[in-house]
Formats: sequence, structure tokens, C-alpha cells
Amino acid sequence: MEKINEIFYGLINQGIIKNDDIDIKKLKSGTTNGILYTLYNNGVPKYVIKIDKPKLIAATEAFLLTYKDVNLLPNVLYTDEKKEFIVYSYISGETHFNRGSKIEWMTILIKEQLNKYKKVNNENWGRVNGIHRNSWADFNLSSLEFAQEDIGDLLPSEDHKKVELLVNKLKTYEHQEEKYYLHGDAGVHNFVYKGNKLNGVIDPMPLIGPKIYDFTYAFCSSPDDLNLETLLSSFSLLTQDVPFNIERLLEEVIFQLYTRIGVCIRVHPHDLSGYLKAWKEWRVYLPSM
Repeated sequence: MEKINEIFYGLINQGIIKNDDIDIKKLKSGTTNGILYTLYNNGVPKYVIKIDKPKLIAATEAFLLTYKDVNLLPNVLYTDEKKEFIVYSYISGETHFNRGSKIEWMTILIKEQLNKYKKVNNENWGRVNGIHRNSWADFNLSSLEFAQEDIGDLLPSEDHKKVELLVNKLKTYEHQEEKYYLHGDAGVHNFVYKGNKLNGVIDPMPLIGPKIYDFTYAFCSSPDDLNLETLLSSFSLLTQDVPFNIERLLEEVIFQLYTRIGVCIRVHPHDLSGYLKAWKEWRVYLPSM
């Protein structure tokens, strides 16, 4: 508690927060690596203090300030000069559960966040704080390799080979890709729901990539409603600068679903049976060998 107390009294001394019946509670960090604390004022949660590596705090701050007009995202109150911590507004609700229907929260996400994403030109493809890629195809190839390793024998070798063919096909769209400044981890584990409605989005892992990535990532981030009706209804709301036919959309979703199964094995095993059931339905769209 020594570090958080030092931060807390520093914020008070600088006049950033008032010492008015403030209570501090440590939060479960979930899928983020940072240490999180909630600041309560008169019993009401007001702010979150996140302590993390300076490069990660800097990336979080840059993303939130770039999209400060996106109401789903928390507002930055203060960032330490050394980028050791950031203070932002608390978003009430719970992540992952009591979501309501996927089409409803996807609609809010698309209209209020994804359609407001900004293009970037001079940045490298890939994670802002990760390995920079020369192309989006390189990023996909890396994702494929990680997923293959995680999934292993859980799927038949034929499916793995067909997904490789799929990734090679996605390469052919490379000349059409536009770079966007993405959240990069836009899934239900980072979506805050209140009253069965999407109320906020937290914990960005900024990524330079095509807008379709955050769309398919969100769509595949829970195993419910992974059907064509929900996909097509939500996709019709997404503003796109590149031509997209149904065939390519299905390819993007299948690859995202495949990588999601890999992530699920490591981080969200409780969802695995739902994803494997969905995979049986979606694998029919894999390219033939």
C-alpha cells in the first residue's frame, strides 16, 4: 500500500483530487497486467488509478486522449510525468457478464467507437508496444503461429491446414488495407455493462491495423450469437473505406474465431466449449484443400 498512498497524497497535494471522505480499494486486474485501485468518494466509485510500465501507461494515455470524444472510454484525469501511473474516470458496471444481446452491444460499440477510429499513415503495422510489422499480413501470420501452438490437437490437422490457406488468401487484400489507430483488445472482458447494456470500454492495447480487426475481435469475443444474422446486421453499421464482400467478411471472422479459440484456452477456458461448438458451424466456410 506504500506506493498507492504516495500517489494518493501526491494527487491531493497537487489539487487534482480533494481529500473528502476518500477510500481506496484494490481492484482485481482481470486480463490487464497493471495494478488497479478504485478511489471512492463518500462510498461512490469515482476514479481508477492504474500503475504499470511507463511505455504501457504512455500508450494508454495517448489512446484515451486521442479518442477523448468517445463517450464509451474513460476520461483521463492525470498522468504521472514519469508515466508510472494514470488516473481516469471510473465506469460503473461489470465486464464480461450480463451483457444483453450481442447485436445490441455491437451496435453501440460500432456507432460510438469503431466508426470514430482515426487513420494513421506513418506508423508501423502491429502493436504500438509490441513487435512492429512491415505489413498486416505479417501480423496475421504471427497470430496464426501463436494460435496453432495454443490449439494443437484440439482441432483436426485438416482445419489447421485450411486456416493456413485462409491466411494466405487474406494476404491478397493487402493492397486495400487502411491503417487505423485501434483499441486492440476490444472484447467483452474489457466491455463494461450496466443494466444489460454496454456502458464503457476499458484497457486499450493500442494497435495499428485495419478497422475490421476490432470489429471481428469484438464479435468473436464471446461465444454467444456467433451467427450470420448478427454478423451481417452489425457489419452493415460499420463504416468502411475499403471494398468488402461477404466472402472476405466470413474469412476475416473465421480467422478471428480460430485465434480466439487459442486465446480462450489460455485465458478464458470457461468459454471453450461454446467456441468449439461455434467452430463446427463456421468451419464449413474454410477454403477447400
